[in-house]
Amino acid sequence: MIRVEMLATGDEVLHGQIVDTNAAWLAGVLFENGLPMTSRQTHGDNLDELVNVLIERSKVADVLIVNGGLGPTSDDLSAVAAAKAAGVKLVMHEEWLAKMEAFFAGRGRKMAASNRKQAEIPEGAEMLDNPVGTACGFAMQLNRCWMFFTPGVPSEYKVMVEEQILPRLKARFELPEPPVCLRLTTFGRGESDLAEEIEPLPIPDGVVMGYRASMPIIELKLNGPASKLPEMETFWQQVREIAGESMIFEGFEGLPAQLSRRLKEKGYTLAISEQFTAGLLQWQMASVDAPLAAGNVLPAREESLQTLLDRSKQLAAESAASLSLIVGGLQDEKLGFALHTPEGSWAQGVKFNVNRHGLKSRQDVVAMMALNMLRRWMNGMEVSTGHGWIDVVETLKG
Repeated sequence: MIRVEMLATGDEVLHGQIVDTNAAWLAGVLFENGLPMTSRQTHGDNLDELVNVLIERSKVADVLIVNGGLGPTSDDLSAVAAAKAAGVKLVMHEEWLAKMEAFFAGRGRKMAASNRKQAEIPEGAEMLDNPVGTACGFAMQLNRCWMFFTPGVPSEYKVMVEEQILPRLKARFELPEPPVCLRLTTFGRGESDLAEEIEPLPIPDGVVMGYRASMPIIELKLNGPASKLPEMETFWQQVREIAGESMIFEGFEGLPAQLSRRLKEKGYTLAISEQFTAGLLQWQMASVDAPLAAGNVLPAREESLQTLLDRSKQLAAESAASLSLIVGGLQDEKLGFALHTPEGSWAQGVKFNVNRHGLKSRQDVVAMMALNMLRRWMNGMEVSTGHGWIDVVETLKG
């Protein structure tokens, strides 16, 4: 097995001032290419610590991808640390220096002297091209480990991984067939509730069942080697049956994308009106190019379920939309929804414990519940059920 590790650098990453989306992206890309990440670390901008960790990992890992620390400022230390760990000096890469100068000149700017350090790489290292930025990457061998140093800017980093690093790994190593990941997402059931039914099932050897709670959903994942796919699919069918109506989508498409695709297939348009979710629902659907006929965000106001039901019909008529979806305002820990369709209209009121979750979590739950109403109707299911732990206190149909 090839041991592939990642090292993220930077005080801002270590201290949580920015979210390390690069690590999550890399883990997914490596997994898809048959190189699941073995481990990852994060270190701050301390030269001695970086040198020590490079030397340490060079004796354990086959491949180490180092992210960040290639900028022009004094806290960008990756190239210096790499050279010190290898016991070599930094050398100016004249070709890259000329490219940087041309980059700035093409924008009518003079390159700052501090940018010159971005063209310095350890002696004997191989330069990695960066077609979208000024920080070149580099690759070097240290002890048993092949190390790749990449910029922290996500757009630059992703291009370098895809165009420079992956081709080199595929050329050097005989990569195994990518593992299989089966995934489904549920809404309305708790993680422990699902696990209690799934865990007793006999699972195929070498296959791992995983759970991820991310308010308001629970993701179920089954990971294993491609050779185990027939056995995994048999096991997965049992998981589907346990998830039942709480399964809102399978795979990686996402509920908004699934609904957008289904609406287009049916030739439907959707109008949305929101209070509590403050535009979140419209943003989720617009971001996947859903066929939206109209949308508005209203201030919170007291409305009965009957009023919401009537307003859903009016919104659809005024916007000439096939469907309309309404989220009301929060009043005394209660909140209403309404869905109008060519087959009828539904409204329901739910109760929330406002002290249990923060505003963002509650808005996420409410947006998911609204989308789930639409999903259930499009799948021919009862609209006003299937919300699990959410307390539905009143329903109307008209």
